[in-house]
Amino acid sequence: MVQAYILIQTEVGKAAEVAGHIRGVTGVTLAEDVTGPYDVIVRAEARNVDELGKLVVAQIQAVEGITRTLTCPIVHI
Repeated sequence: MVQAYILIQTEVGKAAEVAGHIRGVTGVTLAEDVTGPYDVIVRAEARNVDELGKLVVAQIQAVEGITRTLTCPIVHI
C-alpha cells in the first residue's frame, strides 16, 4: 500500500468546494481545506505508485477549481 499527501492550490474561493468534491473520490482518506501556501491537503492511498499516479492525474487534478498539485509520498524510514 502506498500513501501520500497531496497539496493542492485552488482558484480563489474554491478551497471548500474542491475539498468537498475530493472527499468522495475512492482512495482519498482525508481532504481538508487549510490556510497557507496550499488551500487543500489530501491524504490518499493506492495499491502501488502507478495507481497513485492515476488517482492524482485522472481524478484529483480533473476537479474544477484546482490550479496546481504537489504529491508527497509517505516513506517509513
